[in-house]
Amino acid sequence: MSNKDIPSCGKRLREHDIFGGNCMEHRSQLIVVDASVLPDVISKVLEVKRLLAFREEKSSAAACKRVGISRSAYYKYKDCVFSYEDKLTQRIINLHLTLRDEAGVLSSVLSALYGLDANILTVNQNIPIDGVAGVTFSVRLTGEVQAPHELEEELRKVEGVVEVKILSGE
Repeated sequence: MSNKDIPSCGKRLREHDIFGGNCMEHRSQLIVVDASVLPDVISKVLEVKRLLAFREEKSSAAACKRVGISRSAYYKYKDCVFSYEDKLTQRIINLHLTLRDEAGVLSSVLSALYGLDANILTVNQNIPIDGVAGVTFSVRLTGEVQAPHELEEELRKVEGVVEVKILSGE
């Protein structure tokens, strides 16, 4: 093995540090722990991240001050602390639909996704050719739809949908 540098959680490590066994703490190990047993700083880091993501505070300094932690504590944990809902329960599905080039078809598909409690992350529609247009969606399944094939079946029922393909999904 070479001594190439490997980025890991904001630090540069050498391969021998990782594979040699003397830096075990830098390997990513996800665990689920009830927040009530963790130090208060962990939940406060999550709150700072939420405040910044929702633009409720303009800077990390202001957000840290608001929740009562130091900026150094925030920066120490921010890249390694995630809420269970954000990190582990996201079911993101990538779909490709072929739609008829008719007014309202894309709107109907968007309404169907909304009705299925799917959070639409991206939409990319191509220019119609021969009366149909390809549309690619990335959606996060959050509600009643339990499996990607259920989403596929529901979208096939929308008038104007010619074809539905699941490209990838968790």
